[in-house]
Order: sequence, then structure tokens, then C-alpha cells
Amino acid sequence: MTDSSSATDPDFPADDTAAEAEVIQEARLWRKDGWTARVIKNEDDDGWAVEMIKDGEPEPALVGPWTMGRDKKNPKPLDTSAFNTLVKTASEVLRRHEQQLRALLHKRVSVQTAEGDVDVTLDIVPDEYEPYALVSAIDAFGEQLAQTRVAPNFKLTKARAEAWAEGGFGRIE
Repeated sequence: MTDSSSATDPDFPADDTAAEAEVIQEARLWRKDGWTARVIKNEDDDGWAVEMIKDGEPEPALVGPWTMGRDKKNPKPLDTSAFNTLVKTASEVLRRHEQQLRALLHKRVSVQTAEGDVDVTLDIVPDEYEPYALVSAIDAFGEQLAQTRVAPNFKLTKARAEAWAEGGFGRIE
């Protein structure tokens, strides 16, 4: 829907948020609640597939086989139950991906110091041009004691964390 008055009407934002909020419920295309399900021809065989795309994402979160209809030629139409199941499955895939990425970018070890227990964390910042990592020391009360910038390939070990603490949280080796 393109209308020249939409640029000034507050009910129709100038960006794509109005299009994203639009609900579509067709046999091969459903769009609702920030998700789009699209039934597509399966490139690997004669069947059909369904792809789930979260609004704003360039790639599908999930692509899987789709059931043939009764005529054994066309795909089964999407329905509310199938769409809800696909949203739940695709959301779980994204959640697991985020957990895996978090595990890759964040490490933590605990060390004993004279002042008490200290958590030493490594947080990798995957900047496209200048990636780096931050090593931080956090006391038992959640207060940051120190932080230093290191190379993104820095390996945080218990021995390195203990050496850093014993050195007074100065320069890290």
C-alpha cells in the first residue's frame, strides 16, 4: 500500500513497520507476529519446503520439508496450527544459535585472591574491522575491579586469570 499521504499520517509510518505488522494468511504465505512462513519448491527433489523468516533478518531461521497436498502435486496449505508450530520451532533454532554464539564470545573463570573470590571474564567483540576482547575482574559483590583490552584470539585460562590477579590486575600476558 503506497499512499502519498502516508508520509504525514502517524497511523502509517514512513518506514517498513506498517508492512511488517500486516497479517497475511494465504495457502503458501503466512505473515504474522514478526514471522513469515513461505512454502517454496524444494530445490533438492520434486517436493515442497517451508522457510521461516524473522522480520528484519536476511536469511531464513528454518527451512524444512513440507507436506504434499491430497493431489500429490501441490503443497498442503499453511494453517494456524502449522504456522504456530513453525514459529515455535524457528524461535528455538534462533535461541540455540544465540546461546552458541554467546558461549563462543564469552568465557568465565573463578579465582581465589587474598581479597576473596573473583570472576575473570573474557568478552570477545566481533567487530568486522577491528575485533578485540575485554578481560574483566569482578568481585563477589558484582563490582568491577579491573578491565583490559586484549587480542580477540586471547585464550582465558585459570592459570592466566590467577597470574593476572596475582599481578594486581595490571597488564595481562
